[in-house]
Amino acid sequence: MTPWPATVRRLVYFGTPELAVAPLRALCDAGFEVTLAVTGPDRRRRRRGAAEPSAVSRAAAELGILVTYRSEDAVGAAADADGAVVVAYGRLIGTDVLDVLPALNVHFSLLPRWRGAAPMERAILAGDTTTGVSLMALTETLDAGPLYAQAATPIGPAETLVELRERLVDLSCPLLVELLQGGPRNPVAQEGEVTWAAKIGEDDLRLDWDRPAAELHRQIRLGRAWTTLAGERFRILGGTVEAVHEGPPGLLQGLVVGTASGGLRLEVVQAAGRKPVPADDWRRGARLDGACLLGT
Repeated sequence: MTPWPATVRRLVYFGTPELAVAPLRALCDAGFEVTLAVTGPDRRRRRRGAAEPSAVSRAAAELGILVTYRSEDAVGAAADADGAVVVAYGRLIGTDVLDVLPALNVHFSLLPRWRGAAPMERAILAGDTTTGVSLMALTETLDAGPLYAQAATPIGPAETLVELRERLVDLSCPLLVELLQGGPRNPVAQEGEVTWAAKIGEDDLRLDWDRPAAELHRQIRLGRAWTTLAGERFRILGGTVEAVHEGPPGLLQGLVVGTASGGLRLEVVQAAGRKPVPADDWRRGARLDGACLLGT
């Protein structure tokens, strides 16, 4: 592990999505010079749209920072940088970079819980009541580096992924700036049980009405939960748990769906190819006059 210098002034920044923009701006606002931003390549973000640059690429351009899509370019920039900061870069960083640059990774969980690609999503799905931010030394082994700092925060019982992400990013910025201003020192090994945050797939978002309402509500809080009606897929984007409900699993009566335990009241629904609407508007538009079975 390459040691950090006593004073940190110039940085290479690795990041790609929107959540990596605020830490980049915080570093610049605090007086650090970001000499290079390494980000994911342009890609199509709409089905029929043209390829677009990443959120970090756009922000770096606004800040006058040189942008590259090649991680190996960081090796050439190492002579003019004191270290690297990595926030949701999305790709592994090789030893060619780590051998010449000390690297600090911002990870959105309390490591070693939820190493991997989707720590916030997995924390919500698991029903965790606490999560946080970890600043760790980047090593070859994914999310296994020693810790420089952590900050914990509760997860609200109805907090959505979008809300949690925004809070954790806000929590990370001053923590990151303060650590770098003092020069990262004396990281400690991670302790505790390791859990893995695998990337979220479509099956993770499918609502299985034979599960308890509380578990289904956690899926909905991620923002892309889906089910079917007469073979047509649609998303449920908002809902609340009804602790007492006697309907069988999957049966929609009014706006409440029966589950294995309790009911789930639909609040926001998005039919395929449509915009999200209040659930009662969706029901009227779909001409659902009586009870019907979801998941079919």
